[in-house]
Amino acid sequence: MSKIALFPGSFDPITIGHVDVITRSLNLFDKVIVGVGENTSKKYMFPLEDRVQWIKDSFTEYDQVEVLSYSGLTIDFCKRIQARFILRGLRTSADFEFERAIAQMNHYLDNGIETTFMLASPQYSPVSSTIIRDIIRNGGNATPFVGEGVKLK
Repeated sequence: MSKIALFPGSFDPITIGHVDVITRSLNLFDKVIVGVGENTSKKYMFPLEDRVQWIKDSFTEYDQVEVLSYSGLTIDFCKRIQARFILRGLRTSADFEFERAIAQMNHYLDNGIETTFMLASPQYSPVSSTIIRDIIRNGGNATPFVGEGVKLK
């Protein structure tokens, strides 16, 4: 049985920190599916189609990486794609507390799917999509902080 991990998120936009976690996780999993979540109650800066394409363009040389969009519960999406692992990156202790609660609830919903945490590489700890969106909104150059495939207008 192959080890498939889902790396879920909104990726609005994908950051160099996300890219780092995904790339490093390829040593642990046979396949990593980047799941771009679509939450109708959330306002995104970039359209879903752009976010999906940017991730695909950031991983063109990696056959182990697949990009799919989804809505609904992450745990249900894992079942549909046969992922037995959820991969989450942690930058700070606050990230851990937030992610721990979600991981425990997901475990309650399906104890056959494990959440795996990967610490951010130190140089990427301050990078977040929220900060990048703020840089973009205020006319700054966010290019050094996003995945290679991201084409900011």
